[in-house]
Amino acid sequence: MLALTVHEFSHGFAAFLLGDNHARDHGRLSLNPIRHIDPIGFLFILTMGFGWAKPVMIDTYRFKDPKNDMAITAFAGPLSNLVLAFACLMIIVPMERLYTGSSQTVIYFYSFLQIMVTINLILAVFNMLPLPPLDGSKVFGVALPRDLYFRMMSADRIGFVILIVLLWTGQFGRILSPIMGGLRGALLFVVQGIYFFL
Repeated sequence: MLALTVHEFSHGFAAFLLGDNHARDHGRLSLNPIRHIDPIGFLFILTMGFGWAKPVMIDTYRFKDPKNDMAITAFAGPLSNLVLAFACLMIIVPMERLYTGSSQTVIYFYSFLQIMVTINLILAVFNMLPLPPLDGSKVFGVALPRDLYFRMMSADRIGFVILIVLLWTGQFGRILSPIMGGLRGALLFVVQGIYFFL
């Protein structure tokens, strides 16, 4: 819920900076998880270990450049998850180097951070897939001709069916695992580099 809350807040905040007050007017510019809970998505989290938050509504008519501004707004969500994963790794690396005790509190906190890294990387990579209605379709779609772009944006139902099929057949694991592994390695390399020069 923490990762999903930051993700949706970032969408709303980016849209707000670009001129769309819709998220602010509907109370979504908040880090309170309750404001972002989707009942069915939350039930899936509890029972299936995977779910979703209530999407932030965006009014593209309030953007000066709807296509490009929507891409920026869409990218803000996955980017926020990468930032969260990076922040957790910034704590994990010195903990691994310095901590030698066996305090249960520290062990639980370390485990929480590791889970946060994994969940945020999953959200970042999953949402960047170029498949409607995921964020990636709006980010990568910015390179498409206008007519093709809006035709793809209207294919949410087809994209949702494809997502369900991929989830139920377990194909997402094969797609996401190598990407996540490479991304985690890259973030860890940057974090270790930062501590090396400090």
